[in-house]
Amino acid sequence: MTVQDATAGAVAPAAAVDVRAAAVAWEELFRAQVAIMRRLQRDPIWDRITLREYDVLFTLSRAPEGLRLRDLGESSLLSQPSLSRMVERLEEGGWVRRAPAAGDGRGVVVGLTAAGAALQKEVGRRHVQAIAHYVGGALDAEQLAALTDVAGALRAAQPAIPDLHRGGDAAGHDVDAGAP
Repeated sequence: MTVQDATAGAVAPAAAVDVRAAAVAWEELFRAQVAIMRRLQRDPIWDRITLREYDVLFTLSRAPEGLRLRDLGESSLLSQPSLSRMVERLEEGGWVRRAPAAGDGRGVVVGLTAAGAALQKEVGRRHVQAIAHYVGGALDAEQLAALTDVAGALRAAQPAIPDLHRGGDAAGHDVDAGAP
């Protein structure tokens, strides 16, 4: 079955995509990510901050002027209320600072403090060693490059792929508009 077959009449990519192959590839990628994340989460480096908190610090480390809270949320799997609470905890710990966004009385910009930057670097060095151990221990240099290319292409393509809109009943079940 192809995406064109499965969407029958919906806008599909220019070339037909093998639905099963896409599903199998996703399942392998997802399960590999889960297996590695579980191992990374067991690493004793998370004694001062959680992996999710580290992710926020890492994201902020790439934005020296800080990020608006909504932009920080774009790179996070956390809901806006959860992210706001996490930022409050990180601020209480002295690792981030919040300030009003210039020219916007409602916006908030979040940035690293010196202590937050130091913690991110300290934990980050150890975290990268664990990533190298689990990922680099499974793949050679050529496979690492291929994984980087594939994951980058998959991520970069998402904004150009429209959301999948399905016809459905009130319970969310697909309804075949062409069925008798």
